[in-house]
Amino acid sequence: MTRRSKPSPGLSPRAADHLRARLDAFLAATDARARIGFDPVEFPHRYKDPRDIEVSALLAAALAYGRADLFRPKVDSLLRRMGDSPAAFVRALDVPGARSLLEGFVYRFNVGTDVAVLLLGMGRVLREHGTLESLFVQGLTEEGGMHGALSAFTTALRRVPMEPLRAAMGPERGLHHLLPSPLGPGAAKRLNLFLRWMVRGPDAVDFGIWKRVPPSALVIPLDTHIGRISGHLGLTQRTDLTWRTAEEVTAALRVLDAQDPVRYDFALCHYGMSGACPSRPVVENCERCALLPACRVGPRVVAAATRRVSKASRPKGA
Repeated sequence: MTRRSKPSPGLSPRAADHLRARLDAFLAATDARARIGFDPVEFPHRYKDPRDIEVSALLAAALAYGRADLFRPKVDSLLRRMGDSPAAFVRALDVPGARSLLEGFVYRFNVGTDVAVLLLGMGRVLREHGTLESLFVQGLTEEGGMHGALSAFTTALRRVPMEPLRAAMGPERGLHHLLPSPLGPGAAKRLNLFLRWMVRGPDAVDFGIWKRVPPSALVIPLDTHIGRISGHLGLTQRTDLTWRTAEEVTAALRVLDAQDPVRYDFALCHYGMSGACPSRPVVENCERCALLPACRVGPRVVAAATRRVSKASRPKGA
């Protein structure tokens, strides 16, 4: 049975119970397996070994920005060329191997040198710590919170000799975007997405292979879809996509489920991605939305449309 934490001032017990019931029904009606092909989590789902899962997952999450039809071919090509075991590949990777794999690689902000740092960093971590989880847990223990732990994690991953890499492949271009260090005030959506995959579950989407990090500690992977829907549902009044907003949304979700606050993330994010809840509300979508009774925007949109129809149908002069 799910333990419930004390409601926050922004979410009354009655509102929390009402929203929880709606979200639970919404989650149960979501066909997660049908949406995996539209999500970067599809890539680690190709593998069975936990080390291959975490390596492919971090690579996929790091490059999962912009349009999916543009980043997916990039990730797919790299993983196919890395062979059956991405973990074994990065453990053995050196600068000449990185150059061979990534020569000519460009994806928006990032060039091959940026991705080489990530792959070489993962290889060093696996050789020294055995797993990416061990490195993250070390940072979490030392820092005491997710923001500090993620910053320590990316800093450690970037600890590779840069001069030989630059000499072989040219200068880095978007390394801070790929692996921000220090983390900064942003929401760190892709890193929190990676953590969700590793820590939650196992279920149809998330793997649950990291056993030393509790799901209760996760922070929602905040993007435009989650930010918009969270505002509609009263989980936050903030509109910026920052770490502070991600923490506020997560705190509200902990009122609904203290042990697994980000369990609604996949369903809500894909609801926005699918166009069912666009940035500009669509009356027909709002009318059939399962979350309409809990929404702060949809009922107003529907009511306004009803008034317009009623006014237009009145006889002239009435």
